[in-house]
Amino acid sequence: MNATAADHWVHNLSPFLLRFPESWPLIGGAGIRYYGLAYILGAVAGYYLLLLYHRKGRSPFNSDQLSVMILALMAGVLIGGRIGFVLFYGLQDFLQNPLSIVAVWKGGMASHGGFIGVAIAVIWFSRQHKFPPLSTGDLVVSAAVPGLFLGRIANFINGELWGRITDVPWAVIFPQGGWVPRHPSQLYEALLEGLVLFTFLQWRLWKTSILQKHPGRLSGEFLVGYSILRFFCEFFREPDASLIAGLSRGQFYSILSLIAGVGLMAFAIKTSRKIASNQA
Repeated sequence: MNATAADHWVHNLSPFLLRFPESWPLIGGAGIRYYGLAYILGAVAGYYLLLLYHRKGRSPFNSDQLSVMILALMAGVLIGGRIGFVLFYGLQDFLQNPLSIVAVWKGGMASHGGFIGVAIAVIWFSRQHKFPPLSTGDLVVSAAVPGLFLGRIANFINGELWGRITDVPWAVIFPQGGWVPRHPSQLYEALLEGLVLFTFLQWRLWKTSILQKHPGRLSGEFLVGYSILRFFCEFFREPDASLIAGLSRGQFYSILSLIAGVGLMAFAIKTSRKIASNQA
């Protein structure tokens, strides 16, 4: 492939929204990164969506309860995402240097690990407020997708997790990726895992009775939808770790989350039918 910088846009975006001069004492070189901002904006978007659900009668949680929920979910995302990255993608480095697990400034978060962290946070919060965890999870997953969208946009701005080499007209040259045109796979994921999945979940929440009749099913549908879309996007994304059975790590872990999602959907359907039968 003989593509040059003149043929495709060369990624030159700064990962900082605001950066302090290197000459400044203590804070020199530090600043506000888009990646961190994505987490904050994702949490804010999730909070206001959940607050809207409460106002429209879709959620029992008021603003005070939601504040606690968001803090718990943020902790779940950050801790689960970091531990997941270390275990799923950087286990060898961790075994050689266990302290690397706290080196968050070097980057490294795994969405599948974040899901596990969020699940734990949902269970904890539900027990604290004596509310069914499956119903809480349905509300959470429908409000969490904006964070996934913003995270992928931040990945693109950072020039990380780039795609495979290609010659499509919209290819982007990432200097750290060898100065060759690549799929902007971060944007593909933002579109599919973010906007498309968000639209589907909102339609299910507002236009159907899934929350009332099938607690847990929306969470299962989220896992299934995300897993399928992530598996597809991985065909365009450069693997960032060794393959497992010929699959990228993202595809392999997506199969596991797909199985979990199908199982959760089946459990929700079976439970709702049992309840309906007992009430008949």
